[in-house]
Amino acid sequence: MDERFTPEHEAFRRTVRQFVEKELAPHALEWDQAGEFPREVFRRCGELGFFGISHDPAYGGSGLDAWYVAVFAEELARAQNGGVAMSLMVQGQMATPVINELGTDEQKREFLAPALAGERIAALAMSEPDAGSDLARLRTTARRDGDDYVISGAKTWISNGARADFLVLAVRTGGEGAPGISLVTLPTDVKGFAVSKRLQKVGHRSSDMAILYFEDCRIPARYVLGRENDGFFHIMNSFHAERLVTALYTVAVMEGLLREALRYGRERKAFGQRLIDFQVWRHTFVDHHTRVEAARQLTYHAVQLFNRKRKQKPVKEIAMAKLLTTELAQRVAYDCQQFHGGMGYVEESHVARAWRDVRMLTIGGGTSEVMKEIIAGTLAL
Repeated sequence: MDERFTPEHEAFRRTVRQFVEKELAPHALEWDQAGEFPREVFRRCGELGFFGISHDPAYGGSGLDAWYVAVFAEELARAQNGGVAMSLMVQGQMATPVINELGTDEQKREFLAPALAGERIAALAMSEPDAGSDLARLRTTARRDGDDYVISGAKTWISNGARADFLVLAVRTGGEGAPGISLVTLPTDVKGFAVSKRLQKVGHRSSDMAILYFEDCRIPARYVLGRENDGFFHIMNSFHAERLVTALYTVAVMEGLLREALRYGRERKAFGQRLIDFQVWRHTFVDHHTRVEAARQLTYHAVQLFNRKRKQKPVKEIAMAKLLTTELAQRVAYDCQQFHGGMGYVEESHVARAWRDVRMLTIGGGTSEVMKEIIAGTLAL
């Protein structure tokens, strides 16, 4: 047990692991092939308190520290289904934290509480066809009309988007650039909202990712999160937690792939010896274990800094952790798949699905190139 995790953290880990191994992992292939997973999974996670780990207890959260979030992210890797893990992390650690931070009591009761209970599905709607990494260029508008806002535009690459009950939505309420952006909550049953298309992805197939359209969607002004035109700062701030959770999850995915590979290598024989006895593979896995351990320690260091709850987030360390872990995962997944030979190329094997699932990790939540620019900025390069 790592000394940074208390006995209470480890008790929580056992609870999450039991749920993941009994209720998620057995359906990994089935749900991937179906392209979706049951809504009931959200309700179960809500019942077990997995969405409200670090949220306000007044609205169904537990108010726990970042190490509990780390436990949840790590154990989700055992589901062996990137789409399910991503959808659940969006619900608890990407879409709802900004409501927890900025929302009024009314907003929290209407949106946050049912999301933490798993009764309503949340999505974070930021990216647009012309504004992915460069969110300051987003075009979806929210025009003030009396006590309402009228929203028009489009969003794309929105995880949980096809079946979300509400969105945390970035809109333009002011002029061009970052200063004109606000955040609002938008129920998806409003007139004028439509799911245009569910995207067919290379990986993460069991999660719904969609293109969304807004045609004169009318919402009350009280749905604005925080102050009007002050949303861009909060968007950028929310990315830190998302990237940190991604790094934690990615390390656990790599550790799982290496465990599976070593188990396979001890059982499979070729040319009269076990696969793991070939020096080329022994050295490959030594290298990977060494690098994964280094990535884990960097990520834990970022968690430790984040957990101090200072106003200034550890931007550099989080960006480094996401960059290192997600780039390393590409090589680890590739080599583990290669090690499995033909079995690594069939959908029934976890390593084949993981190989395509990890590809998204260097893109979503900020590309590797954006991470490098962030790090360069902190180093004054």
